[in-house]
Amino acid sequence: MLENLLRGKRGLVVGIANDHSIAAGCATALHAAGAELAVTYANDRSKPYVEPVATKVSAPLFLPLDVEKDGQMETVFKAIETEWGSLDFVVHSIAYCPKDDLHGPVSHCSRKGFAQAMDISVHSLIRMTRLAVPLMQNGGSILTMSYYGAEKVVDNYNIMGPVKSALEGTVRYLAAELGPKQIRVNAISPGPLQTRAGSGIAHFDDLLEAARERAPEHTLVSIEDVGNMAVGLVSDLSDKVTGNTSYVDGGYHIRG
Repeated sequence: MLENLLRGKRGLVVGIANDHSIAAGCATALHAAGAELAVTYANDRSKPYVEPVATKVSAPLFLPLDVEKDGQMETVFKAIETEWGSLDFVVHSIAYCPKDDLHGPVSHCSRKGFAQAMDISVHSLIRMTRLAVPLMQNGGSILTMSYYGAEKVVDNYNIMGPVKSALEGTVRYLAAELGPKQIRVNAISPGPLQTRAGSGIAHFDDLLEAARERAPEHTLVSIEDVGNMAVGLVSDLSDKVTGNTSYVDGGYHIRG
């Protein structure tokens, strides 16, 4: 259905942890739609889990990127510039919070843990955008991943709620700033998914079951569902869509 929609476009996908992660679903759908992809992995430990996805999508660039390591992000974008000379889209799908801070109440979150969560989950998007803009001379699209906990209080989501709120605010400001360059910035807000990142949340199985019950469709979303939304948002079909948070949650977010 989406075949050839992105033919001729080139993009960077950051945040694949394994073939079950949201970013892997996005990469697979983007590739199926005809896009050429650069893919990153966080470190040598994660590389064997990411490499099968990079191979599946025939990524000509497969590079290390730990956003906490100075210089690595610049190296990735330099490689893209050398290989392609330009870039059409970026998918940013990374978030992190130290376990003790994630599992504790917001009022107990440490300064160090909060700063690290904001740096990896939010400021990395700002840095990535700054490096992507010079390669998007003909416009482009930047996507990141949020969650309903940015808007409403979700049990056990804790400090990641305020972090995702900051992420969505950043999306709006970047969209306003980059609109004159025809660069669109959007967030996707998937419903709860059985991913490695999600499993780090306390009582995550209860969250999944509650989401299934609460969503009007009474089903959970898949990484393929999120990938299809990513294809639509980076395609020319969405060239007037920017600054949005697009929900892919079976209607979960409309329940009061």
